[in-house]
Amino acid sequence: MSDVEILDQNLRPHQTYLDGLAAGTLLYQRCGTCGAAVFYPRVACNVCGSVDLAFQPSAGEGTVYSNTAVASAGGPAYSVCIVELDEGFRMMSSVVGLPAEDVPIGLRVVGQFETSDDAAPRLVFAPREAI
Repeated sequence: MSDVEILDQNLRPHQTYLDGLAAGTLLYQRCGTCGAAVFYPRVACNVCGSVDLAFQPSAGEGTVYSNTAVASAGGPAYSVCIVELDEGFRMMSSVVGLPAEDVPIGLRVVGQFETSDDAAPRLVFAPREAI
């Protein structure tokens, strides 16, 4: 594939990512030059600068890398976390199924989609044992 074809394929990486979410699939990119897992979608590899990026589906399994319990006025605290996916990239999300303050670093989690009528699907994570 030529650089022009690759670049044309990647001109709208954000839209490709959103289309994947709408279809119930978490997509990330893999660099064909250096092999890096690239997330959030972009037009060039953040490791080597190559435009040879290809979208791949993630299994949606990973490990909690960090977690913060955010207090909410009038409601329970909610989790804001970084999950390190098994494919080698990290993403921000939240952990559901546990009180936010009880989410341990190193917890194995599995992604699941939350949907609502007025918003795009959102990927959250649940403890692997609970699935």
